[in-house]
Amino acid sequence: MASVPIIPDSYNHVLAEFECLDPLLSALRLDSSRLKCTCIAVSKRWLALGSSGGGLNLIQKDGWKQRLFLTHKEGAISRVACCLHDEDYVAVATSQGLVVVWELNQERRGKPERIYVSSEHKGRKVTALCWDTAALRVFVGDHVGKVSAIKINTSKQGKAAATFVMFPVQIITTVDSRVVQLDYLDGRLLISSLTRTYLCDTERQKFWKIGNKERDGEFGACFFPVGKNSGNQQPLIYCARPGSRMWEVNFDGEVQSTHQFKQLLSSPPLPVVTLRLDPHYTSSSCSPQSLSFPKLLYLTEHCVMTWTERGIYIFLPQSVQVLLWSEVKDIQDIAVYKSELFCLHTNGKVVHLSLLLVDRCIERLIRRGFWTLATRVCCLFQNSIISCRARKNLPLDKLEHLKSQLDASTQQDLITQLEELISKLEPLDSACSSRRSSISSHESFSVLDSGIYRVISRRGSQSDEDSCSLHSQTFSEDERLKEFPAHQEDEQVEFDNVSHASVTVEADRSETFLPFSIPLSFRSPSPLVSLQAVKESVSSFVRKTTEKIGTLHISPDNRGRQEAKDDEQLQELTVTLVTSPQEEKELEPQSCQLPEEDHLRDLKAATAEAIAKLQDPLVLLEPQCMRRVLQEWFIYLEEKFGSKEHSASSIKESKAVCAGEERAVLQEDLQLDPTDGDPADKEQSSILEDCTEQENTDETCLSKTMCENCTDLKGCLDCCFQVSPPCVIEPDVQKDLVELTTLCFELRVFSGGNGEAEESSDGSLPRAALWTVACRFMRSYFFLLDLKRLKQCIITMYATSPNVWETYIAGLKELTCHSPVALAMENEDMLKILKQLHDLGPWDDSPLLLVHAQRLYEKFGETALRPLIKFHPSILPSDIKQLCRNDPAHFLAYLDSLVKSKPEDKRSSLLRSLLQPESVRLDWLCLAVSHDAPQKANTMDVEGNPRPRSHLFTWGYSQLILLLIKLPADFVTKEKMADICKSHGFWPGYLFLCLELDRRIEAFTNIAHLDDLSLLNGEDGSIPETIEEWKFLLRLAQNHSTAFHHHGPQNGNAVSNGSSSCPDCITVENVALLLAKAVGPNRALPLLQECGVTLELSERFTGVCEILRIAEKRQRALIQSMLERCDRFLWSQQA
Repeated sequence: MASVPIIPDSYNHVLAEFECLDPLLSALRLDSSRLKCTCIAVSKRWLALGSSGGGLNLIQKDGWKQRLFLTHKEGAISRVACCLHDEDYVAVATSQGLVVVWELNQERRGKPERIYVSSEHKGRKVTALCWDTAALRVFVGDHVGKVSAIKINTSKQGKAAATFVMFPVQIITTVDSRVVQLDYLDGRLLISSLTRTYLCDTERQKFWKIGNKERDGEFGACFFPVGKNSGNQQPLIYCARPGSRMWEVNFDGEVQSTHQFKQLLSSPPLPVVTLRLDPHYTSSSCSPQSLSFPKLLYLTEHCVMTWTERGIYIFLPQSVQVLLWSEVKDIQDIAVYKSELFCLHTNGKVVHLSLLLVDRCIERLIRRGFWTLATRVCCLFQNSIISCRARKNLPLDKLEHLKSQLDASTQQDLITQLEELISKLEPLDSACSSRRSSISSHESFSVLDSGIYRVISRRGSQSDEDSCSLHSQTFSEDERLKEFPAHQEDEQVEFDNVSHASVTVEADRSETFLPFSIPLSFRSPSPLVSLQAVKESVSSFVRKTTEKIGTLHISPDNRGRQEAKDDEQLQELTVTLVTSPQEEKELEPQSCQLPEEDHLRDLKAATAEAIAKLQDPLVLLEPQCMRRVLQEWFIYLEEKFGSKEHSASSIKESKAVCAGEERAVLQEDLQLDPTDGDPADKEQSSILEDCTEQENTDETCLSKTMCENCTDLKGCLDCCFQVSPPCVIEPDVQKDLVELTTLCFELRVFSGGNGEAEESSDGSLPRAALWTVACRFMRSYFFLLDLKRLKQCIITMYATSPNVWETYIAGLKELTCHSPVALAMENEDMLKILKQLHDLGPWDDSPLLLVHAQRLYEKFGETALRPLIKFHPSILPSDIKQLCRNDPAHFLAYLDSLVKSKPEDKRSSLLRSLLQPESVRLDWLCLAVSHDAPQKANTMDVEGNPRPRSHLFTWGYSQLILLLIKLPADFVTKEKMADICKSHGFWPGYLFLCLELDRRIEAFTNIAHLDDLSLLNGEDGSIPETIEEWKFLLRLAQNHSTAFHHHGPQNGNAVSNGSSSCPDCITVENVALLLAKAVGPNRALPLLQECGVTLELSERFTGVCEILRIAEKRQRALIQSMLERCDRFLWSQQA
């Protein structure tokens, strides 16, 4: 048997033709040599086919039943366009250049009627039609470049609307050549001609040319709407360019980047799945294709489609990828709606193609009984079918059923290939089969035709599995589409609410029952009770399929059993929907060991009492009172969940070991930075600030014991974490426990009782000992800490303690050690891991994303940081700074990439939002001016003055520096930034800050040292404004001219002394000319004579002054003439 080429797994989409439209064209008599189809359009309801005889056929796509036939005596139909937001309207262009707008009156069951005929383009060839996306307005373009808009007045608007539409046809513009394509979105009209693309704001009547380079030929352009989850991101524009290129343009018409697809198109074409012929694939690569894309069409989400005489091409332009390309010859035009393509060929034939995933395609073929074609597609795309997602649509039993439908006598080769595929899907000795993979598979639950969710036990009989598979074969496609969001949510591992109040799997809070998968000793093993639990759990599951799933955890014992069952399952999210009686018996002994009612009774009472006390304003506003309340409560928490080794005696020992820190250092390290958190946390922040004011040290140094302390801290990171509760805790109780435990960490209450135990919170504990106790506290009570607040507290209060941060990260790693991202980190490359993280989103501000970023950084280094900008604001710059605190240059590169990822007009607002707290501005500025910067010896002399032209040096982070210093700030901060810029020799920023601080004399002095006349311009206010400033600048030019220009070339473009030979240097003559241009030659001469510099002026100055006088005189005459003309026009209007 000859081997069949296999398509790579990177291709998982295909174009498929499931139905032939030839009988439809025959019924419409559009298949004859006399009458054929000339144009095509499609909408949700209609397929519109224009004919060479002047008729327009409207076919209802649902079953191809209803048909409307609209006749035109004005010639053949050249263009047709359906209104997508109101399908009762169709626009038609004829060969004579007339545009006819029809109202179909389908809602009122009336006859279609012409509501407007435009003759604006009569005698010309209409080349493009496009509807407004909101209003009833049609845009028309012709072969000479004229673009017009037709405003429709219909009977639906009432008679009063006619009074407001005085000019139904409006001329938009006339471009330089034939209009190739029109597109409209959100008030912007896109016009693509033979030479360039134009963007028109139809509301404000503004026009922009996109790009500077022209082209010659048919090149399309289209809008690229953003997805529903993209927030306030504006749509994009893609413009075709020669050589298989595309421009990516923002919504304001500015070219952002150029995408090159030439090399990517060297891959072999994918076959089109059709009943006309068997799919064939050749694995040999072809030469790179340099193509011209005549039109660009937006296709579903993230895709742009085009075609040439050779085939159809579908791109993912944002990621610069080719989704697929297939050979389809002789295409005249294509109309698209979502994932449907209707191709009109030059011979008048129409082909209906669908873009869909390979597994969906095979599923449709199986449902329609095309067994042979389905098998051939399976064999070609077996790499894609083996993937987990495809196996949800194509379970093993469905492929077995497909194999049974093949003829063993004539199709033995296909059967053999299919058997090989099945063997790859599930090896006999595999412990991870599709029948036992996860609750998201069809074997775990199924949706019946009635809409009921049918749950199958994992330990159920084979007959149960077979019946499930039988039902899965009867699924309709709509039901499958509804089913998948639930699966995808089940597969997401770590999500938004990372407070461990959600550690246990909980049902709706309105229900009083506990999740039945939790082992309880007093639960009845009655089958009726179990069935009731199944019913309630499944109903809860169905209600929650459209919600985000929080982070779920199971106990270590259950995790061990689950790993034995299935190594590929995610430990934190394993939820057993149905538990057999045998499993209940196995779990009962464990539950008997920790009867929840008796075990936590005292802790519950203490928790309720502490919560009540903390609600007292006298306690809430006094940190010491809060500490005492928490210390009393902490005794009960430590008794139930605490470790014996972490008692007060260990704190005392740590104190003795770590007492060797100086008082001044401790006070500095424990100082809190103000944070701008959530409004609900402002009161908490003020309490934390009060805490640090009271912290003092009264211990002396024992330096010889510091090595022991380091060893102790190292042990903190190596010990295991308690990431899941040791027993069952009610959700409401756990919520209160999380609140109080997190508050203990924030107020440094690390032990209960009085005496020496209180030293952990009253400020008398040395710094290193405090770190040790904080690390132990996190390890012991990690399952009761709000991870978001914990992270913020560590960044604020333990900024100088790397051990506390490392302990926090180690706990997160333990929490996510069995997540799919952590498992993929060992074998996968960085791009696949990033894609997996993106698919698991949205993350919001989950710290669990942070630990995955830590793993990426540890494995791939700096290259892993730049792609993390896509996860902002889930990951903040403060998080990245903690990740790479040992290498600030990496953080700086990330921050610069993050800022540059936004459009220029939004960078300042983004950077301002990141400066929380405001004090980090100076830290970031110091980093930016000290990395990738020129040496100080090159930017300033020994006296600290700027070297000539040293402001022209290249700074790696100059854009970031300028953004930082241009943001609004108080006077003191501006002065500090000016000092930083001056000390590092960043003169552009220093000059800007001097002008902002009104230190103009200092600015002019430095400009004279820099010897660059271009710095004296009016754009940034650096040009002298008063007579005194001009005099001062002239004296600077006199004093420094000789010193600046007698020693030859300097930095940048500096040249030797001269006047006319160096027009951009600070010389007396150049400053005098600048004065004459600013105030006029007649006012400048007396000032120059007063300063005594007239003798230093050359004939060039005299000549320029004469030219300025002539220009000023002509300008006055021109203004006078224009005023007279305006006056005559206004008088004529009154007459």
